[in-house]
Amino acid sequence: MSAIEGKKVAIVGGGPGGLTLARLLQMQGADVSVYERDRSRDARVQGSALDLHVASGLAALEAAGLTEQFWANYRPDLNQLRLTDPHGNILHDHPRTVSGEGQRPEIERGPLRDILLDSLKPGTVHWDRKLDSAEFLGNQVVLKFAGNEPVLADLVIGADGANSRLRSLVTPIRPQYVGVSLVEGSVPDAQEAVPQLWSLLQGSALIALGSERTLGMGTKPDGSILFYAGLKSSDAQGRESLEAAISPEQRVAWFRANFPGYDTLWEPLFSQATSLVWRPLLVCPADQHWEAKSNATLIGDAAHVMPPYAGEGVNMAMLDALVLSQQLAAQSDTAKAIATYQEEMFTRMRDMTDDTMSNTEMFYAPDAADRVVGLFRSFSRNPSVEVANPSEAEYEVSDVPM
Repeated sequence: MSAIEGKKVAIVGGGPGGLTLARLLQMQGADVSVYERDRSRDARVQGSALDLHVASGLAALEAAGLTEQFWANYRPDLNQLRLTDPHGNILHDHPRTVSGEGQRPEIERGPLRDILLDSLKPGTVHWDRKLDSAEFLGNQVVLKFAGNEPVLADLVIGADGANSRLRSLVTPIRPQYVGVSLVEGSVPDAQEAVPQLWSLLQGSALIALGSERTLGMGTKPDGSILFYAGLKSSDAQGRESLEAAISPEQRVAWFRANFPGYDTLWEPLFSQATSLVWRPLLVCPADQHWEAKSNATLIGDAAHVMPPYAGEGVNMAMLDALVLSQQLAAQSDTAKAIATYQEEMFTRMRDMTDDTMSNTEMFYAPDAADRVVGLFRSFSRNPSVEVANPSEAEYEVSDVPM
């Protein structure tokens, strides 16, 4: 008898981690519901492309029986990461591996989400469910959603991102601002709107480094460019100054003021962007720990959010889902299954968080260009080494405190 037999399971959050877990649990015959704050499946455009790794994201998809669907939807054209200085001078072109042990094939968030959604039983996902609060009620958990009836569940898993409302149910430890934020923007019809940058990108991805700033961008299948401009800043002051830049001219002025030393080459990103969004980067303590609850736990960014400078966010969320599903299947006691999963997760994420914070410091250091280029050249010599990928921003609207 598995730990979830005869129990109602609720997953809060319909991102890759939550949907992967739902698929894996349904394969075990579990009664699973996913509660997602988006109003519908097509409520918004998903974010940047993701690179999935053999031992985590791809392993979870294989366990979910979705490998064939993945390879039918991945992006073989995203085969290069270009590093430049603030003037657009090319420092290094890093090839991305899509085969063998070190493969990291890219896929858009939208198609990945569609693959996972299509694998679930009809009615599994309940849309437009914004969690207000959660509390224990005997052996169950009560979930209260804005404008909807409360839900009772025997087991609840929080997969609701960096600003998880469910996190307070299992731990008082809160993520902290790391002192770096990303400004996200999108330029439609980029080949026409920003031809010089489109040519520099060559259809793949790019990161400019220098002046303790970063500017990462990549192409989308619809012909747009998605970009992330990173800088050290006070969260409140940075957000306020960005939101005050309304017109294209004001946005360019904001860029000039906040990215000293960066060439005018990049200005069209800000003048042509449909919108600019402030995204503060958060991190949970590397040594965080909490006692396991018998009927509630966390996966993905809800459990261990960190900056995107290791390219591991979605991979760790999907691996969390895989490990938790395996423990729930192997154990007869939910509390023991959760405790075993959490200890594995804490151990796994400790070193990864430390490494990610070291990478974050490196990308915003005065000598970032030399250090990052040197790092990527070492990866080229040893493809099995983990590749930091700050263009894979793991933060979506629902994941970041607004």
